[in-house]
Amino acid sequence: MSNKSPEGPPPAYQAQPGYAPAQPGYAPTQPGYAPTQPGYAPPQAGYNAPPPGYGAPPPGYGQASTTVVMAQPSTVVLHPARLGESPAQLQCPRCNAQIVTSTYYETGSLTWLAAGIICMVGCWLGCCLIPFCVDGTKDVVHQCPNCKSQVGAYRRL
Repeated sequence: MSNKSPEGPPPAYQAQPGYAPAQPGYAPTQPGYAPTQPGYAPPQAGYNAPPPGYGAPPPGYGQASTTVVMAQPSTVVLHPARLGESPAQLQCPRCNAQIVTSTYYETGSLTWLAAGIICMVGCWLGCCLIPFCVDGTKDVVHQCPNCKSQVGAYRRL
């Protein structure tokens, strides 16, 4: 069994579907280069540089200087007077370190007020102790995780 076609060897040039046939007067200037297009000058005589390969730098590469701008992530630093319920990033006034505060809850005036109102309504047998178990009625105290000093507090009332 041979793979030769019964018609013989293929012709020197055979137009394939989807390709334009060669134009009359077409002659490549140098082997390995694309033909010159109408309206463009032919290559200069004596220019024998090979075509740029895959991954080759473009012409003129490295001649111009490039400025790289790197954006730094911005952080919002809060003043201790503007602290909220969640931990905040700020500079500790005692140790001067950039920190994210650690928080804990302590009984404040809103806790006592809620307990007093519940007691006056008539739920004095144990329901008046609920505000002492709920963090939503307590004050939030912020402290530095490095030096453990109190940085500020969020008072609910």
